[in-house]
Amino acid sequence: MDSRLLGDNFKVSALSYGAMGLSEFYGPALPEADALAVLGRVVELGATMIDTADMYGRGQNEELIGRFLKSRRAGAETGELNIATKFGLERSVNDSYKRRINNSPEYIRRACEASLKRLGVERIDLYYAHRLDPAADLSETISTLAALVREGKIGHIGLCEVSAATLRAAQAIHPIAAVQSEYSLWTREPESSILPVCRELGVGFVAYSPLGRGFLSGRLKNVEELASNDFRRSNPRFQDDNLKRNLDLLPELEAVARELAATPAQTALAWLLGRDARLAAIPGTRNLTRLEENMGAAGLVLSDEQNSRLEKAFRPESILGERYTPEGMKGLGV
Repeated sequence: MDSRLLGDNFKVSALSYGAMGLSEFYGPALPEADALAVLGRVVELGATMIDTADMYGRGQNEELIGRFLKSRRAGAETGELNIATKFGLERSVNDSYKRRINNSPEYIRRACEASLKRLGVERIDLYYAHRLDPAADLSETISTLAALVREGKIGHIGLCEVSAATLRAAQAIHPIAAVQSEYSLWTREPESSILPVCRELGVGFVAYSPLGRGFLSGRLKNVEELASNDFRRSNPRFQDDNLKRNLDLLPELEAVARELAATPAQTALAWLLGRDARLAAIPGTRNLTRLEENMGAAGLVLSDEQNSRLEKAFRPESILGERYTPEGMKGLGV
């Protein structure tokens, strides 16, 4: 597994792992024994970073990873494994999806201590602001995170879904190791916005939902196939006519995959990893077979001609539907 440099001195595997789906959003939480088996296989396959957030499962995802880390320590497994987590989204007690953004210094410190406790670690390797409040003082937010770096509670600072202007302003206060945003053949906006600035400033980029929430696997044809509490049932891109039109984009991906003797998912991941030398992707899956398939994309290389065909097929203007519902769009591009 190749490594990718995030920031000045933080290396992670090119394909790392997004753990959110183990706890919610893609159906019921996976039984713990199965979830721990997935995490164990993630490490066996060479991933060196697991990504979570305090809001995933209302802390349950961090607790799960904490138990996994404890089992590794008990088994004397000492291989490199970095943990990334996030703060900044407080969820409503009465509505599982409704949330508010909180970047206050008091909240950041409280959230950090809670995450450290749930994870059972003394330091969070990469700590992201999950979303930024446009009304908050960015200098105050970054300065609070910088203090946590000095105190040894976090190793590196990350930002999620921010604008180029915000990244420049934050980098002027304290080095930012990585920006995390949705990026895939199905979501290419970072190419014309934040990714060029990351390159200019030497900031790493972490792509979440690199398979378009499963769409680019080519297996999802109808939301009725999904669990009743799978959030894709309400996601605009998966709705009725939008999904039907979006499915028309897949034949070119499937054709390139056949040429490579690979799957569409592997081909989409290989395309993404070829976009930038400091880009890592965090595909998430609950299925061991799918996990092994995803990690198998690490050595796949597309030709210039194949890249061009895919980019022509998946032009941003061809994608129908917003990435999130209005509630989920809160804080994007601040």
